Amino acid sequence: MDAARGNLETVERLRAHIQALQAAPRTHLAVLRTGVAAVDALLPSGGFPLGQVVELWGSAASGRLRLALRAVAEAQRALRLAAYVDGPGELYPPALAALGVNPARLLWVRPSAAAASSPRPRPSQLDWVALQLLRSGAFACVVLDLTHTGHRLPPQACKRLLDAAAHAGGLLLLLTPEEAPADGSLRLRMEAGPHGVQVQVVRSRQGLRARSAHVPWEALGAWGAAPQDAGRLVPLPAAVELDRPFQRPRPSEVRNGRCGIQGQRPGRDLALPDLTSPRP
Repeated sequence: MDAARGNLETVERLRAHIQALQAAPRTHLAVLRTGVAAVDALLPSGGFPLGQVVELWGSAASGRLRLALRAVAEAQRALRLAAYVDGPGELYPPALAALGVNPARLLWVRPSAAAASSPRPRPSQLDWVALQLLRSGAFACVVLDLTHTGHRLPPQACKRLLDAAAHAGGLLLLLTPEEAPADGSLRLRMEAGPHGVQVQVVRSRQGLRARSAHVPWEALGAWGAAPQDAGRLVPLPAAVELDRPFQRPRPSEVRNGRCGIQGQRPGRDLALPDLTSPRP
């Protein structure tokens, strides 16, 4: 009886330890840079901090989408996965290449309309989709576009998204209109001008308010330069498509929890496997 009781106690301790490992925040990636020097210089970490919710707040055509897609492009350059929740249903995938994004490697989610008479999805659908993407832990960057949706995230939804980002170690980029700000960890106000965008830190939990920078429109193009031909999409550099060879884990690493859900995850903490070359 004593041996059986001891075994049960050992199993319970192991179960509690495994649950703690699975719930621990992921810190393999700390910062996701935008590639825009003026924006990265605004932040002490030199980019968007992972494990947080960053809000890009402003009017339509203020450069919010461009800056968010620059972050997505940088995640793809680092061989990480990214997702885009298209709330307004206005994303045009063929135009993403001009901003350095590979559409074939972007998870594009467009929730269905609430009813046949309503072209917009239910607000709860957008919150739920972004929450599940963050909780999966597979994406280094998730963009939730709330432009033209008329939806303002309630405090409870913001809290759930913040907790999911902190535990999974991913970045949530919220694109919010002027009339409906959210409750992100960091809020950047973006105002468009004739020669560029004015980016200002208006909310920060690290005490970075009243900091601003002017970003020329050319800096928000693909790879920090203006496209060569405005009427033609700029192809991605060949280096973006290069993947590291896939290394099959040893059985001992699988048993000890050093890979899979308790370890590094392909697409976020590790490079994506190379599926183009034939297996030996």
